Amino acid sequence: MPTIRFINPSRLLFLGLVSGLIMGVSACTQGPSEHKHTVFVFGTLIEITLYDIDEDTANQAFDKLESDFHRYHAQWTPWQDSDLRKTNASIAEGKSFPPPDSITPLITASKQLYERSQGLFNPAIGKLIRLWQMHRHDEPDIQPPAADAIDRLTGLAPSMDDLAIENGVLTSQNPAVELNFGAFAKGYAIDLALDDLQSQGIKHAVINAGGDLRVLGQRGDRAWRIGIRHPRQQGVIAWLEAQDNESVFSSGDYERYYMHEGRRYHHILDPTTGYPATGTASVTVIHQDAGEADAAATALFVAGPERWYATARSMGIKYVMLVDTEGRIHMNPAMQKRINLTNHESSPILLSQPL
Repeated sequence: MPTIRFINPSRLLFLGLVSGLIMGVSACTQGPSEHKHTVFVFGTLIEITLYDIDEDTANQAFDKLESDFHRYHAQWTPWQDSDLRKTNASIAEGKSFPPPDSITPLITASKQLYERSQGLFNPAIGKLIRLWQMHRHDEPDIQPPAADAIDRLTGLAPSMDDLAIENGVLTSQNPAVELNFGAFAKGYAIDLALDDLQSQGIKHAVINAGGDLRVLGQRGDRAWRIGIRHPRQQGVIAWLEAQDNESVFSSGDYERYYMHEGRRYHHILDPTTGYPATGTASVTVIHQDAGEADAAATALFVAGPERWYATARSMGIKYVMLVDTEGRIHMNPAMQKRINLTNHESSPILLSQPL
């Protein structure tokens, strides 16, 4: 669940390689009516690919999308002065107040996703996210926070249920709530962007944010082909063809992590324990709504090998592939029909009942 933040520009090359890997063969060539543009925002490279339109139309669309993405980031980042940071400050002070228009839709959608995920998707744990300081994961002195600090925050049990919006006024029942939409905002922004492209009459496109993406239409005479990153090896573990208006999102313990005393600490926190979720290496979901796919990938990662099926049913996610930390692949039959594994002989496959 990537938090919204700035990162060192020296990592741009690495992020670009990841993006190309996730897109797989669909980004290998650029046809005469295919246009590409990249923007660095939300702590990652966003690659926009538009197909079957003229260059002037593509450039106009790119300019608007780049402006919109930067505006979303400026409004939603919890790390700098923003609408979200002001909202969090008012919550901490126990105020009832009208939230900014840019924040209200995220709160409303996140409350619903919190319920459907049975609390495993919980943007209210922003203080816990700050405590772990995963934005410093590349630094040599990084180490886990003190256990008593983690216990104190989890004991206060901040949740989206603590927030209520009535007659345009936001009230919090828990000053420990601090919002961080890192597991939702990127997908939500992609949805807004694709809706805007459709309103312009653009029918074939991909917006790929560091490997998480949503597509429109297709690429020429075939579907967009998407590679899924292997959580422990270089290259892809599988690929699939994304259909019109589908989103493909993954969460993995390889995205931001550090090793301390022989143990891997990654950025996907279990809201109930306060520690990085265990048992899962990566989760990939297919869903039409990118924001929901973003949140579901996080919730299913936290749910792990034992609970992912129940969580997927509760959230209405029909296509799931989970790779556990033992290298076993868990998926439902519908996803098995969509997935093309690159080396399935070395990975045991565990099928669930249909979702």
